[in-house]
Amino acid sequence: MMSLNLVLTPFTVFLCRILCRIFASAQIHCKTPGIVQPCLFHSASACSGFTVKSVMEHKLYRPPPEVRGMTSLDKNAFTQTITVPALRVPTVVLNKVMKSLKKATIQRPGVSRVVQDKEGNSDFRLILLDPNRMSSSSCFSDAEAEALRSFSVSDELHNFELKLTYDNLKTEEVLEAVLPEGQDVTSGFSRVGHIAHMNLRDHQLLYKNLIGQVIMDKTPGITCVVNKTNTIDSTYRNFKMEVLAGEENMVAKVKENGVTYEFDFSRVYWNPRLSTEHERVVQLVKRGDTMFDVFAGVGPFTIPAARRGANIFANDLNPESYRWLQHNGRLNKVESRVRTFNLDGREFIRGPLKQDLPALVKGGAGVHVVMNLPALALEFLDAFRGLLKNEPPCDLNLPTVYCYGFSKDEDPGADMVKRASSSLGFPLENKSTVHFVRNVAPNKDMMCIRFTLPKEVLFCKNDELQEPSEEPASKKQKCEESNHSK
Repeated sequence: MMSLNLVLTPFTVFLCRILCRIFASAQIHCKTPGIVQPCLFHSASACSGFTVKSVMEHKLYRPPPEVRGMTSLDKNAFTQTITVPALRVPTVVLNKVMKSLKKATIQRPGVSRVVQDKEGNSDFRLILLDPNRMSSSSCFSDAEAEALRSFSVSDELHNFELKLTYDNLKTEEVLEAVLPEGQDVTSGFSRVGHIAHMNLRDHQLLYKNLIGQVIMDKTPGITCVVNKTNTIDSTYRNFKMEVLAGEENMVAKVKENGVTYEFDFSRVYWNPRLSTEHERVVQLVKRGDTMFDVFAGVGPFTIPAARRGANIFANDLNPESYRWLQHNGRLNKVESRVRTFNLDGREFIRGPLKQDLPALVKGGAGVHVVMNLPALALEFLDAFRGLLKNEPPCDLNLPTVYCYGFSKDEDPGADMVKRASSSLGFPLENKSTVHFVRNVAPNKDMMCIRFTLPKEVLFCKNDELQEPSEEPASKKQKCEESNHSK
């Protein structure tokens, strides 16, 4: 190998960068798409000179090419031996030198950065360095070079033959090596306790068991990997899944915002990406308030709100969710504050909610109605029309509604207001706020509309309010109790 030590002028540095880009681009097109190949020249900012290096040396961070297309995991096939630079350091100053060279040492899963001296001398150790950064002693930074001098350590680099195995590779490296070239590689998943939940695409299904095994091997605490096989059922909000790797134990234990939950993940709905939203809404609930959780699931709104001292009416149509909702109430010792129901959402609104609401609207504590069924919740708002039509109108303490929905509209906020207004039969423009929760798919957002339930809706004696016009904000609602309108 030939090294050329040059005095780099600004023009030379510029030229090196241009050549780097040209060679890198050429390698990307002729080698493996999707894997960024290191350029042939070291950056002038990293070394005072540059060294022409063999492209083969950069296979350090790539598994052997023969694993391409593997569908059944053969861990031994990933084994390879590579040459890395090493620094020979006296044992007495080893710890001090290690602290000074943190950024220069090799960083690989399961690879020790300190190994025995090749000559077997117990007075010395070898520190393994990052071959992508350290090609010669001139690549040490000024601070690193000064530290070596202060500890009387020679900056001469030695070659060390390092054996890399499957255990030393990262998840994405293994999957990029196995899956077909030119196709996207998915290593992301949602974690639910000991379960990793994936949504594999069609082109990945041939490799699904291998992918599951790699995810489980590389993620501490994961003992089961599952793949969703259909979309969420709108009735019970669960989905079919298949086990890709590991045990078939679907009963998960998770902790969210300091609260512990247990449930059968295969039979209920749970989304770890909603923890921030759960906390946001629960923070608005005060001690002594009442919450009606219309689609409670296993309790991510119910349980923390009860822990804050609120009184909860929690409902879910799914018998399994209902069972685990009760279990989580006992698990968190809040069962005395939570009344549970196994009803359809409309039945719950027109039953338990209707029964207790008249007294609550006359009280002083806050009343909250949470409707987290984004696929359908907006359609359930019509259940509030004339709900208290036989009660004396009262607007002292009207409930605050938090209703979730999906929107593919260019203006999802306006879309949520329009659809909620249509379902209520009452315009909510300038009477509501819309909060972005998360993006669930390209051009599909999950939103939460928050509003005070209008007395014109609750106490109207008409069974059906008139539908809002195309411009609902300007429409005047007619109600027999119009003298009590806001």
